[in-house]
Amino acid sequence: MTLQQPIYYTKAEYIETDTGNKVSRRATIAGPQNIILGGKTIISSGSIIRGDLRRLGPGHAVVISLGRYCVLGEGCIIRPPYKTYRGNFNYYPMKVGDHVHIGANSVVEAATIGNHVQIGKNCVIGKFAIIKDCAKIADNTILPPNSVVPALAHFAGAPGQFIEDLAESTQELVEAQTKQYYNRFQALED
Repeated sequence: MTLQQPIYYTKAEYIETDTGNKVSRRATIAGPQNIILGGKTIISSGSIIRGDLRRLGPGHAVVISLGRYCVLGEGCIIRPPYKTYRGNFNYYPMKVGDHVHIGANSVVEAATIGNHVQIGKNCVIGKFAIIKDCAKIADNTILPPNSVVPALAHFAGAPGQFIEDLAESTQELVEAQTKQYYNRFQALED
């Protein structure tokens, strides 16, 4: 096994929270009161999380919840899904599980992303998509709105289609990868 090299960032560029989240100062966190980070999550430069989009009326905040050991690549856009129902335009909550890696420049409007999920670079995850545990979405995949990706499935293409079943060990492999990435992501000492 090869030893993974550290990924260095400058201390000034990232804010580290009490729970170990590392958030780039070049990321846009809109509506932070409506965003929950589970801990040890990395939000890279240029990422946008839209927690400011809300349902009509006061007190109807839409929560975006990210689990532990999530990685948002550079330029990701995470925004809640929306639809018009009985003439009213509404946003809906989004839940992202633990150990989820979302590649650079992907746009995500899913309703739910399970645990141990890998989403590649330049993907579009349509509104209200549901991605079950231990799924893998290949680079440049477009998942249409309301898609459901089963557990342990590999999807690719535009539109995204089933490619193959993933190994039972996917959960352990993805968990090891996200923890390793987090541990390699280190501040350069001044």
